[in-house]
Amino acid sequence: MSNLKDKKILLAVTGSIAAYKSLLLTRLLIKQGAEVQVLMTPTATKFVSALSFSTLSKNSVHTSVVDGGSWNNHVDMGLWADVLLVAPCTATSLAKMAHGIADNIVTAVYLSAKCQVMVAPAMDRDMWLHPSTKNNLATLKSYGNAIIPVGSGELASGLHGEGRMAEPENIITFLEAEFKKKTDLTNKTVLITAGPTYEAIDPIRFIGNHSSGKMGMALAEECAARGAQVALVLGPSNLNTHQPGIQIHRVTSAAEMLEMAESKYAKTDVAIFAAAVADYRPKTAATDKIKKNDSEMALSLEKTEDIAKTLGKKKRENQVNIGFALETNNELEYAKGKLQKKNFDFIVLNSLKDKGAGFKHDTNKVKIVGIGDEVLEYALKSKRDVAGDIIDNLVSLFKVN
Repeated sequence: MSNLKDKKILLAVTGSIAAYKSLLLTRLLIKQGAEVQVLMTPTATKFVSALSFSTLSKNSVHTSVVDGGSWNNHVDMGLWADVLLVAPCTATSLAKMAHGIADNIVTAVYLSAKCQVMVAPAMDRDMWLHPSTKNNLATLKSYGNAIIPVGSGELASGLHGEGRMAEPENIITFLEAEFKKKTDLTNKTVLITAGPTYEAIDPIRFIGNHSSGKMGMALAEECAARGAQVALVLGPSNLNTHQPGIQIHRVTSAAEMLEMAESKYAKTDVAIFAAAVADYRPKTAATDKIKKNDSEMALSLEKTEDIAKTLGKKKRENQVNIGFALETNNELEYAKGKLQKKNFDFIVLNSLKDKGAGFKHDTNKVKIVGIGDEVLEYALKSKRDVAGDIIDNLVSLFKVN
C-alpha cells in the first residue's frame, strides 16, 4: 500500500510551461489514494486550464484569494494539508516565497501553511544557475522547506541543462520518501547541544569561538521533522526556530550547558553533541571591567567540563551518543580517539581545510566515522542536507538494534 494513501496534498501550480506535467502528477497522486486540492496562480491558468485540474482532482480549483466575491480561506487550506507541494515553482514564485510576498493564492497559502512544504523548481538554465536563485533556494531550505531536485535536459528555450521540473514519477518517489522519513524518529527523544560557549573574563570580555550553532539547529529541525521531541541546549546565538517539537534551552557557559544537558540526558534516546564548547575558562572572572594598562596581562586558565565525556560515562544500553570533531590535522586519527574515549556510536568529522566547511558557513563537508574502520565521506552540502545524512545514519543504527 502506498504511504500517500489518504494524505491531503495541496498542489500549487505556478506559471511555467512545466504546468502540463502537473496534470499527470495530479493523476498519479489520485491513483496513489491521495486527496488533492489544486491552487493556481493567474499566470499558471494561461498554460493549463483550471478545468483540467478540477476534472482530474475531483475538487474545485482556487486561482485567487477571492473568487466571485467569495473568500477562499488560505489559512484553513494551510491547516488542512499534510503537505503543500509547489510544482512547478518558477523563479518568480521562488523569490516571493523566500521574501514573504503574498500577492496571490499560492504565496498566501504558503505563508500560512503549518504543514511540510515541498518545492519542485522549473526554470531555464541560466535562471537556475543565477546567484539570486541559489540564495532563494538556500533561504527556503533554512525555513525547513524540501527542494525536489531539478532534472537536466532540453528546456523550453531550446537550451540543454539543469532547470527542468522533476518528472511526475520522480516527485511521487520523493513524496513517498519524505512521508516515510516523518516517522523515522516517532516516539524518540533527542538531546542536542549546539553553538559556542562563552567563558567570562570580566563582565565585558570572554573566551569563546566562532561557532554559529547552525549545524546544531539544522540537526534539531531534521529530528523534529522526523517525529522526534527535541531538547536543544543552545549556547550564545541569535538562531531561533518555530518548528514544533523543539524546545530551546539557552545557556552561556560550559558549566551551564553541562547542567542543562545533564538534566535532560537520562530521559533521552539520542544525544548529539554538536556544540563547540570552550576548552578553557579563566580560573577567576573579574567582577568589574579589567582596565587596560601599559603592562602585559596574564590569565590563569582551567579546563572546562568535557560534556560529551561526562555524559558518555552515564550512557545506557540502547542509548545513542553522536559526537562532532573539528580538526586541522591528523583528522581521522583524532576523531577515532574521541570515538572511543567519549563512548560515541559514531562521530561527525569536519576539517577546517575544506573550503565552505566549519564555523559560520551555511554549508558543511563531513566524514562520518563509525566504530571499527567504517568511514563515510560526503560532498560539500547545505547544513540542512548534512543533517539529513547524519540522521539517516542514526536511523540505520536503530534498525540494526
